[in-house]
Amino acid sequence: MLLKLIYFSLIAGITVLLGGLLANLFNHHVKESPVKYEITHTLMSFGAGIILAAVALVLIPYGMKQLSLWPMVLFFALGAISFMFLDQFLERKDGNTATLLAMMMDFIPEAIAMGAVFSKNPSMAILLAIIIGLQNLPESFNAFRDLVLSGMAIKKTLIVFFGLSLFGVPAALLGYLLLSNSTIITAQLMTFASGGILYLLIQDIIPASKLEKNYLTALGAIIGFLVGIVSSMVI
Repeated sequence: MLLKLIYFSLIAGITVLLGGLLANLFNHHVKESPVKYEITHTLMSFGAGIILAAVALVLIPYGMKQLSLWPMVLFFALGAISFMFLDQFLERKDGNTATLLAMMMDFIPEAIAMGAVFSKNPSMAILLAIIIGLQNLPESFNAFRDLVLSGMAIKKTLIVFFGLSLFGVPAALLGYLLLSNSTIITAQLMTFASGGILYLLIQDIIPASKLEKNYLTALGAIIGFLVGIVSSMVI
């Protein structure tokens, strides 16, 4: 049972590294042009749509199902406020890591949830692993671009992404071993993450994906959200 969980959490996480490798390939082997610029921003928008779908269709509904009103409000607000201060700190450090933070705030609680439900509903956990993998791919593509633009060396960025791709394993094991019967704690974690993710989306990611006099880029977010809807309905 544990080996299967580790296997599927690795599949979900490896797309973090894969997205970084694809971004590196795209940046170095596709000639600079307006089309390349539009593709990059459309992928940013697509990633934002998938993240928003994860919040709206997975994280928030789980929190609303398990928590009463005031704990829901409290943990959601704590997430937003915490990441507001973190975003301010990173801005003072000239960091460009909003997409990376949003990806990990999405990836880790969903991986914990995958582990928490694995013993009771393995098929749902497997589908959740697939959804996480689909989300990580465009998010890591955009996060790689952000980190390289902020000055981080390509080799170092890829090493970081390789390490992050393994984060799903301990997160899933944590959920499986400690939270299988602790639905309230899992819901609190997901709700906290939701507040932080929405702050980063509204403050940093969505504005950065916008292009002047380009109206098709926004469809990337719509398609990303649609992917989330389809995944949710499959589950």
